[in-house]
Amino acid sequence: MTKGNINVSVENIFPLIKKFLYSDHEIFLRELISNATDATLKLKHLTSIGEAQVEYGNPKIEVKIDKENKTLHIIDQGLGMTAEEVEKYINQVAFSGAEEFLEKYKDSAKDSGIIGHFGLGFYSAFMVASEVEIITKSYKDAPAVRWVCDGSPEFSLEEVDKTERGTEIILHISDDSTEFLEEYRIKELLTKYNKFMPVPIKFGTKTETIPLPEGAAEEAKPETVEVDNIINNPTPAWTKAPSELNEEDYKNFYHELYPMQFEEPLFNIHLNVDYPFNLTGILYFPKLGNNINIEKDKIQLYQNQVFVTDEVKGIVPDFLMLLRGVIDSPDIPLNVSRSYLQADGAVKKISSYITKKVADKMVSLINANREDYEQKWNDIKVVIEYGMISEEKFYEKSDKFALYPSTEGKSYLWEELMDKIKANQTDKDGNTVILYASNKDEQHAYIQTALDKGYEVLLLDSPIVPHLIQKLETTKEKIQFARVDADHINNLIKKDEPIIAKLTDGEKETLKKEVETAVNDSKFTVQLEDLDSQDTPFMITQPEFMRRMKDMQATGGGGGMFGMGAFPEMYNLVVNSNSELASEILKTENTEEKNAKIAYALDLAKLSQNLLKGKELTDFIAKSFSKLK
Repeated sequence: MTKGNINVSVENIFPLIKKFLYSDHEIFLRELISNATDATLKLKHLTSIGEAQVEYGNPKIEVKIDKENKTLHIIDQGLGMTAEEVEKYINQVAFSGAEEFLEKYKDSAKDSGIIGHFGLGFYSAFMVASEVEIITKSYKDAPAVRWVCDGSPEFSLEEVDKTERGTEIILHISDDSTEFLEEYRIKELLTKYNKFMPVPIKFGTKTETIPLPEGAAEEAKPETVEVDNIINNPTPAWTKAPSELNEEDYKNFYHELYPMQFEEPLFNIHLNVDYPFNLTGILYFPKLGNNINIEKDKIQLYQNQVFVTDEVKGIVPDFLMLLRGVIDSPDIPLNVSRSYLQADGAVKKISSYITKKVADKMVSLINANREDYEQKWNDIKVVIEYGMISEEKFYEKSDKFALYPSTEGKSYLWEELMDKIKANQTDKDGNTVILYASNKDEQHAYIQTALDKGYEVLLLDSPIVPHLIQKLETTKEKIQFARVDADHINNLIKKDEPIIAKLTDGEKETLKKEVETAVNDSKFTVQLEDLDSQDTPFMITQPEFMRRMKDMQATGGGGGMFGMGAFPEMYNLVVNSNSELASEILKTENTEEKNAKIAYALDLAKLSQNLLKGKELTDFIAKSFSKLK
C-alpha cells in the first residue's frame, strides 16, 4: 500500500480561478471591496481593544478608474499588510485572513462585522485583470511593499515608498473586460453589491452648495464646493435597534431599497435575533390585492451588509416571497460564490423564526388597531392565506389574526364567525355550513337570497380560497363550506319551518320530465325544489365538489395535480316548483310554446351565471328585442 499527498499545481489552479471561480465576473468588485471593508473593521476592532496604537480616524474606501492606463483602483485605509503577511495571505490560495482573525479574536470580535470565510475572494480579480498589483503599508512599524502578479504562478514582492496606512489594489483590466473601465458600470455594481457596506465608499466627487448664513447681503451668492461622492449608506435601518426608528424612518428605508416604488408599504416587521443564530432585517408588506403573480425575488439577502442575492428561496418561507425587504445573517452557509444556499439545519431554523415573527406581528397589529387591520386586509390576505395553507406553525396561530369578511362589510375572526353562525347554519348531519361568495357582483342574486333567509355570507375572493377551504374543512371539526351559487342552500341548511309545496308529487314528476325534454343538454341535471321565494323560477348551480375541484385545478391543485385532466362542465338546473312559471309550464298545452318558455327561462338563468355566450347570446338578445315589439 502506498500513501502520499495529492499535489495541487498552481499552474492548474490559476486558469480555473480565472474562468470558473464565480459564475458572474462582476463579483470581483464585491469581493475586493469586502476585503477592504474587513481590513478597515479589523483595524477598528484592534484600536478599540488597545492592540493597535494608531488613530483610527474616519476611514473610507475609494474606487477610482484610470481609463488612460486601463486600470481600476480599490484603496482602503485599513490595517494594511507587512511583507510577511502578503506572503501568508496572498501567496497561499484560499487562506482566509478574516477567518483566522475571527478565530484569534473570537470573543472580542464576534460583533465586529468582519465578513470572513472567503479566502478565494481576492483571486476573483484575475477574472477581469491581466495583472494585479497590491501596494500596502501595515499599521505596524514595517516597510510598505508592492506585490505584482500576472496570473501565472510567478509574482514579485518588493519594498516601496508609501507613507499612508492601508492597501491599494490596482487591476490592469484585460481587453475582454473593458466594460469595467466605464463609470456607469462600476457605479451600477457599487450600487448593487455595496449599497449598505459598513464603511463609506467614495466614487468620484460631487458639487455641493453651502447655504448662505442668516443676514447675508442680497447680492451674495452661495458658494459651491467639491466633496467626496459617497455612494453607500453605512448604517442602514436594519442595523439599528427598533427603538431608534420611527415609522417615517422605515418608509424612507423602503424607498431607499426600492426607489421606483411609489406606493407606501402597509407595515413592516423588524427582525433581530442573536440566538440560536444571528439574523437582522426588515420585511415590508406591499399592497398585493388578489395578485399572486407579482414579481418575486424582492427580498435582498446580505451577509454583514454585503449584498449576496435576491433569490432567497429556502431562507424565507414560500408564502413570504411576495414581501419585500432585507435579511442579513452571517450564519447562512454559502458556497464560494455566495450564489447558492446550502440546505442545512441553520437555514431551516431561520425560516421557522421568520414565520413565527410574522405571525406574532399579525397578532400585535390586529390587537393594536383592529379597524386599521381590517382596512388593510384585502392587500395582505393572499400572503396570510398562502401561509395558512403552506406553513403548519403559521396556520396554528392564524385563528388570532386571519379575517373572514362578510358580503355586508363585517369581518370575523374564526371564533367570532362560529359564534355568529353555528346556531343558524347547520345541515342535516350537524355540520356548521359556511356560505361564501367569490364574486359579489356576479353572485349578487344568490347572496341576496341567502341574506333574505337570515344567513351570513362571507366574501372569500382570493385565488387560493379553494385550497384554504380544503385546509379548514380537514382541520376544523364539523365544518362545511358551500358557495352561494353551488348546490342550493335549501339542501344544505336545516330550517325549522318546512316550506309548503304548491305542486303534488305527480305534478312535480311531470314538470321535471318536460323541462328535461326541452333542455336536452347532458351538462344540466334538472332538480325540482320547493323554494319559499317566487322571484327565481330557474336557477343554475354547480355541484360544490366539482366546482371546487375546477377552482383548485385553475390555481395549481385539484385534478391537474393528479393527472386527471380537465373537469367536465356540469351544472344543476334548479326549477322552483313553487314559482308561477312552474305552474304556467304545466298549464301550457302547446308543446312549442311550452318549450319556448322553458328555453327562455334557461337562457335567463345562464345569463345570470355568465354562461350565455357566442351565438346563444346573440340569439337571446334578438329574441328579447322581438318580445319588446
